[in-house]
Amino acid sequence: MRPVTDHAEVSIDFPEKAYMGTFGRTATFAATAAPGGVDLKLAHGGTLKRSVDVHLHWYLFADILDEIAASLEGRTGLVDEAHRSALADAVKRMAAALAAPAAAPDPSR
Repeated sequence: MRPVTDHAEVSIDFPEKAYMGTFGRTATFAATAAPGGVDLKLAHGGTLKRSVDVHLHWYLFADILDEIAASLEGRTGLVDEAHRSALADAVKRMAAALAAPAAAPDPSR
């Protein structure tokens, strides 16, 4: 788990109730590539322990990234330079990881 460097807000609405929570700099997160998609966990320790686990299958994750990209097109002022640089670096690293040749399957498995 890594420390949250910024802030996350989570809201889940059901017909009879809603759950809301925030995860700030005292919280931790983990984001991993799993065989079927992306696993994301946000956790807040202390006296008010809470956690959120989300699994997004690959096509949905790709659709989300595409929608974010579409919503940024033509809106250069929406993301400030510091955040823009961090996002660009992360996207470049992901693109490089996806472009790398796939490892051969382990024949012993």
